[in-house]
Amino acid sequence: MIVVFVLVGLAVLAAFGALHWYAWRRLVRDTTRGPGLARRTGTVVIVTGPVLMFAALIAERTGAPFWLQRVLGWPGFLWMAFSLYLLLALVAAEFVRPLVRRLVEREAPAEVAVPRPERVPAGTAATEPEPELGSAPAPESKQPESAGPSRAAAPSRRLFVSRVVGGAAAAAAVGTVGYGTYGVLRGPGVKRVTVPLAKLPRSAHGFRIAVVSDIHLSPVLGRGFAQRVVDTINSTQPDLIAVVGDLVDGSVKDLGPAAAPLSQLKARHGSYFVTGNHEYFSGAGQWVEEVRRLGLNPLENARTELAGFDLAGVNDVAGESEGRGPDFGKALGDRDTTRAVVLLAHQPVQIHEAVRHDVDLQLSGHTHGGQLWPGNLVAAAANPTVAGLERYGDTQLYVSRGAGAWGPPTRVGAPSDITVVELASKQA
Repeated sequence: MIVVFVLVGLAVLAAFGALHWYAWRRLVRDTTRGPGLARRTGTVVIVTGPVLMFAALIAERTGAPFWLQRVLGWPGFLWMAFSLYLLLALVAAEFVRPLVRRLVEREAPAEVAVPRPERVPAGTAATEPEPELGSAPAPESKQPESAGPSRAAAPSRRLFVSRVVGGAAAAAAVGTVGYGTYGVLRGPGVKRVTVPLAKLPRSAHGFRIAVVSDIHLSPVLGRGFAQRVVDTINSTQPDLIAVVGDLVDGSVKDLGPAAAPLSQLKARHGSYFVTGNHEYFSGAGQWVEEVRRLGLNPLENARTELAGFDLAGVNDVAGESEGRGPDFGKALGDRDTTRAVVLLAHQPVQIHEAVRHDVDLQLSGHTHGGQLWPGNLVAAAANPTVAGLERYGDTQLYVSRGAGAWGPPTRVGAPSDITVVELASKQA
């Protein structure tokens, strides 16, 4: 098993190195005239970026000093997003490059080729032979005109094309990552979804649940970001708040101050929390106690009765490694099946157990909606639903794209959101 893991790791590193060599070739080697300051600077950037990225990942996973995680986090994780879109832009540029080259060659004026001077043996004067007496002077020899551009012009044009195409690809990557990062840092938007439940009584018609997932407080997204998320949730004036996992990427010691604004959450029927897989990388037991201290109600394979329906929650599947995995029987057993039940479960894959336990609605996150396009294709291969509302038999599943971001504080094609789910009674 260890051998397989090592081989896979080496293969990934080899592929990653090959992709960065390709980026270096197109952006550095092909756009510079030779060894010099520009080429050295470009090479340092291409090499340093992935080194910082791996260092940031290792620092987060190994619990390195928090100040070091913060120093490495921004450049390292942003490089992760930048390298993705840079490589996509460079691949797309390969199809554009021939068109740019033909355009440049068509617009360039014809140049006269410069003849090479003849070699003259050392010690011999290079003089014109004198004409014989009575003979006509020899006509001046004319050099044939070149049919195209000189050889000196071709490298210059190739350099120009490489700079135009490479510069456009780099600008596209910077613009994409910059806009995607701004979208995360300004805070999530609000979505509103109405979900009809057959068992919901008329008295609970219009009950509003603010669903927030994947906040991912970290060395990059800190207290200021948490405050924006809390303010956005409170602005919706929900009846109940559901935090469905992946609240943090770090320990209570490091991120407790960042999570403090959660104590300001306000809802008529309270705030509830279930664990996500990242809580089990960050000390799940300590975080459960911390959110309880902040005023949230953890649902660890538990259920509570509200006016009109039951609210249940199960632990994330990652908790199985600690003997604290999901227990649907404990959370949903011995309940009144004539009452509607809403289940909080971090991962959409838990929908299959929810169906078997006659859950009416499951609220999940985890996927981030793919976060970085085309990551939605990968997310779709691993999850039954990537984002939005879908039905599985008599059970409905709603998946939020999440409020924050893991790794790069960047989203492309999957904007962050907080969803207000409004329950509707068919008897109303």
